Amino acid sequence: MKRFGARTQGINLAVQAEAKPAEVRTGAPMDRLAAFLRRDLEQVEALLAERAASPVATIPDLSGYLIAAGGKRLRPILTLASARAVGGKGGEAVCCLAAAVEFIHSATLLHDDVVDDSDLRRGKAAAKNVWGASASILVGDFLFARAFTLMVETRDLRILDILSRASCVIAEGEVHQLAALNNAELSVGEYMSIVEAKTAALFEAAAKAGALTACNDERVAEAMGEYGRRLGRAFQLVDDLLDYGGLTSVIGKAVGDDFREGKQTLPVLYAREAATAHDRAFWDRVMGPQREQHEADLAHAIHLIRSSGAADRTLEAARLEAAAAQAALAQAARGPFSDELAGLADYCVNRAF
Repeated sequence: MKRFGARTQGINLAVQAEAKPAEVRTGAPMDRLAAFLRRDLEQVEALLAERAASPVATIPDLSGYLIAAGGKRLRPILTLASARAVGGKGGEAVCCLAAAVEFIHSATLLHDDVVDDSDLRRGKAAAKNVWGASASILVGDFLFARAFTLMVETRDLRILDILSRASCVIAEGEVHQLAALNNAELSVGEYMSIVEAKTAALFEAAAKAGALTACNDERVAEAMGEYGRRLGRAFQLVDDLLDYGGLTSVIGKAVGDDFREGKQTLPVLYAREAATAHDRAFWDRVMGPQREQHEADLAHAIHLIRSSGAADRTLEAARLEAAAAQAALAQAARGPFSDELAGLADYCVNRAF
């Protein structure tokens, strides 16, 4: 198996002028898309800063701390590129939508870090470690509210419907995941339902709503939504695998967080399937209701996931999702932006090694 954790290049918006797809041939798909969409992304960043403002100092301080850390901006890029792929030219409506999507994502990160008791986010101390859990939850609520004001400003009820429904599904997915902690009987199907809700729903909404800012063809919008859904599934499968051997610089949180929290992710489920009685007893001890973990257990878990073939199976599942995303994309769009979005699906998988 190829090595996990190779460093990926960061997004660089500091280019002299917005590039055209035909002009940029090198770099990762995320870098190229960021270059193509530079002006729109600058507008999105300005909206994020402007709409996070508040006379209550904790709100801009805490939200700015998370938002200024950058992240991959994958979801806003997906929103903007989906609009361009179906003939859009950018502009205020799609930038408002992209900012709304990032606010929803940021809100879920603030909530997740409290629920998961995570110490790192985007390579920095989690906001709840700086301002406390209560402030993180309440500022997350503020960002959700800001997202909805931005959605309204698109003046499109279809977009409001798509993102409001996605927000409900995301919350359900987080509760479902919490209920599934330490559940040794969790099935692959139930795990995928959690992935579908907590990650894929926002990817799907971003791509579908982005397309609707540029076209009125429901068939095209649905196909773009399916692209986003499958992309989100691939992205989360790889994220779950990177918890067992990736780099903090790639995943933005501490390696092993899922393990320490007792999350039953696909690599663990596959490793349990292939486990001997002795190895199954290990998984029951470290991931079961009692969650008894020792210092060397994470390294042993990584060994079992690799040696059992669980890592390879997880990567193959992610590749199948990426291929399904590309097939859906081919039904909706053609051209340079479509080509870059197809490459983005491969990037989401290949960042694992």
